[in-house]
Amino acid sequence: MKDLIWLIVVILIIGWVVGYFGFGESVGSLIHILLVLAVIGILYRLATGRNP
Repeated sequence: MKDLIWLIVVILIIGWVVGYFGFGESVGSLIHILLVLAVIGILYRLATGRNP
């Protein structure tokens, strides 16, 4: 499960980079939603990863 969260985070960040540089203004703020979701995933992983 923990590796799955990292996989989702990496896919979201790659999707954000491709969308931001590939499509730019045509997609607009939808691209930044991917980045926010990736950051939330990273914070969730860091918060729950240290629990036994």
